[in-house]
Amino acid sequence: MGCGKTTAMAFLVDELNRRSEHILPRPKVCYHYCRNDETGTADYIYSVLILSLLQQLPGLKRTFSEWYKNNLKSGTLEPATSTRKLEEFLQEVLGTLDRLLYIVIDGLDECDKQSRRTLLRLLSNLSNSTPRLKILLSSRPEEEILGQLDKSTKIDMESTVFRDAMIVRHMIEERFPDCWTSEIKDLVTNELSRSAHGSSIWTKMIVEFMEIRDYQAIEPIRKFLRNMPLPDKLTNLYRTLISQKSSDDLENQELINMALKVLAISCRSISIQELAWAVALAAALDQVKTVADLAKLVDYGRLMALIAPFITRVDFKDTRKRQVQLVHKSVKEYVILEATTSSTPDESITYDVEILQPFILNICISYLLLDEIGSSPLSSNEQPAMGGLPQGPDLRSGGKPPKEYDPSGTRETSEKDMICYDPTASGFGEFFAYASCHWLVHFSCIESGPPPCLAKIEKLCQAGSTRLHKWTSQDCRPGRKVSGRFHLDSGSHDPLSITSLFGSDALLHKMLKKPTFDEDNYRPSSAINAVDQILQSGDLSKLGIFFLHGKLGHQLRDIEFFRNIIRRWDFAVTPRDNGKAVYELLDHVLDTIVGKHWGGALLCTAASCGCLPIIQHLFNRAQHREELRNDLLCFEAIGEAVPRDDIAVVCYLLNQEGFKASLPYVRNLAGETLLHMASKICDPEMFDLLIPRLKDIIHLVDNDGYTALVRMFRSQTDITWRRRCALILLEHASDSGNNYIGDGKHEPLQEAVKTGNVMMCRALLESEFKFDPFSALKRGNDGQWVLNAEPRVNGDDGQWVLYAEPRANGNELLEMLLEYAIPTSSS
Repeated sequence: MGCGKTTAMAFLVDELNRRSEHILPRPKVCYHYCRNDETGTADYIYSVLILSLLQQLPGLKRTFSEWYKNNLKSGTLEPATSTRKLEEFLQEVLGTLDRLLYIVIDGLDECDKQSRRTLLRLLSNLSNSTPRLKILLSSRPEEEILGQLDKSTKIDMESTVFRDAMIVRHMIEERFPDCWTSEIKDLVTNELSRSAHGSSIWTKMIVEFMEIRDYQAIEPIRKFLRNMPLPDKLTNLYRTLISQKSSDDLENQELINMALKVLAISCRSISIQELAWAVALAAALDQVKTVADLAKLVDYGRLMALIAPFITRVDFKDTRKRQVQLVHKSVKEYVILEATTSSTPDESITYDVEILQPFILNICISYLLLDEIGSSPLSSNEQPAMGGLPQGPDLRSGGKPPKEYDPSGTRETSEKDMICYDPTASGFGEFFAYASCHWLVHFSCIESGPPPCLAKIEKLCQAGSTRLHKWTSQDCRPGRKVSGRFHLDSGSHDPLSITSLFGSDALLHKMLKKPTFDEDNYRPSSAINAVDQILQSGDLSKLGIFFLHGKLGHQLRDIEFFRNIIRRWDFAVTPRDNGKAVYELLDHVLDTIVGKHWGGALLCTAASCGCLPIIQHLFNRAQHREELRNDLLCFEAIGEAVPRDDIAVVCYLLNQEGFKASLPYVRNLAGETLLHMASKICDPEMFDLLIPRLKDIIHLVDNDGYTALVRMFRSQTDITWRRRCALILLEHASDSGNNYIGDGKHEPLQEAVKTGNVMMCRALLESEFKFDPFSALKRGNDGQWVLNAEPRVNGDDGQWVLYAEPRANGNELLEMLLEYAIPTSSS
């Protein structure tokens, strides 16, 4: 509709006439434009064609007069209004023509069905019997018409941005030849051509609207283009079309309106079958209980004929292809406009699709509540086994390597060759896939207005139910592939968790006011489970509703609630929320935190998870609460942050009053000091923070008798980091006046040799401590110096094994030790 068919046909008529000027005998062109009134009836079209022939070929007037008189004499009272008689005249006259004749009929789809069948039958007969006759028809691509013209040559008028830009530019030059600068013309051309999508009638009316406004400056025009209103003329045109297509029948009008609503609000393109099933259910919402009963009401042929002017061309040979779309965005705007109370479009109107969300949501929920969906299995017994098979064409590839991953490809492209299953084969109908995969999207979009029926939500999301398992399983497979895109565990959900994740605040408040949460519909500890799902989702806005309102808040008012939030902080807090909801809850229970001395435990949990924002919030609140301040002097917290190599948390805690003095006394159950903990990762930045404050305990050992320095040798961290950390430790140990940092049992140099690390051994030998190289040497049986211990490293099983890598073999270590030992011996 409005794609420029009439303009194109008018151009063709002019071009045919122009090309016929120099041909003898000159060809004739008979043109008629059908409308959805008397001009689209067969007798009217015949009359116009005959009149056009008489005007162009005056010699036929006498023939027509004689024909008319003869029919009167034979008893035909009005031969000029008789379809059958007019057909006879055209067949008689056209059979004797001595020149080319072009019959051009525009708007074939505007004719009533009976007239269209009659006209096409005559034109077919004339074409077969009249060699000099050429026929050109234009029509919307309706299924019935395409079927009637199946063997005819067709030209599809595809829309392109280039074609739309030419149309826009022509209209602008015609209406604003001098008053707009080239910059304004280019701006309008670019914006309108991108939004036209082949709709010439929309383009024409928008340009006319701008002419009425008489815009002259570029900024007002740019503002207009950002929020283009729906022209009154276009609104009236759509209303007229609905009236015409429905034949002013109320049921037909209702079906058209419902179909347009579904298309305007749908999350994706939908198939002919999906649309027909959705509209059939919307029309009989309270009258069907089963998929089988609904199937009897589906009439996609009738529906597609009714909405033909409002949708893009579809392939009727594949009614399950996801292809049905509105012909232009202005149709969507019209649908939204009709759904609102306002009827006067202007620039202040926001075309908010939310107003249609309750309509489509009700259809989706009602569909998923049909009886079969709560009982029958989703797929056949064979399909789970099929899911384990290799997916795609490689089943027959003869061992060919798989295609390389294409980062620019879509998910649909990657799933193209996967094994499909058919939910309709299990008796779930054509709308099951859409309803399962998208009802939550529509559910989440309803922010205002009356919430959905709570009883329906409870039935649809009943904990442990077949229905819940079924739609969640389908939700993971929007492309109906055996292999799901993701796993959605139906066993983790119930009505409360689903409403928490996707429902509005109003519905959640309503649900939490329920007197009881029966075990038939809800999971045990439903509130705790719902909060866990919220934390996994990353949207914390509903936490306050649970915590502060309803009857389930008491289940959450304990320390584990907040510790769970802290543990999930990294993926639960979004940049948009920034933890504001959690801070508000902490402040709300601050007296409880102080009274029950939760501060230390929360601080340790935050430090162990690297949750610096919570740590900062607790210390900020402690500035005015001395008791909380004392609870936060929990030195174990820094012992939680150091093993994580969390520099930011350690820095922050070290800057808090009271923490520095306690550092030497922090140990874990393995007897490890903070230096032992830091030695596992060997981050030089961490050692720069700790060593100046812990240089007096460098020599302390853990429960296994190892110093922090020896632990460094056995770390799996990059050798460069280990060497730097060892040098930092040795430097500060020397500054502290310690002349020995061994433990008597595990000599540092000897332990370094055991690890086979030349770089670490050299660092020790060149340090201020002047480690004796002979501590790692002994005389062999032949009297020659040999290593006191063979180099070893951690094996795959975690046990110490002989080191065998060339870069650190025994000979290299021996040569290095002798290099440092010989001068020492000589002296």
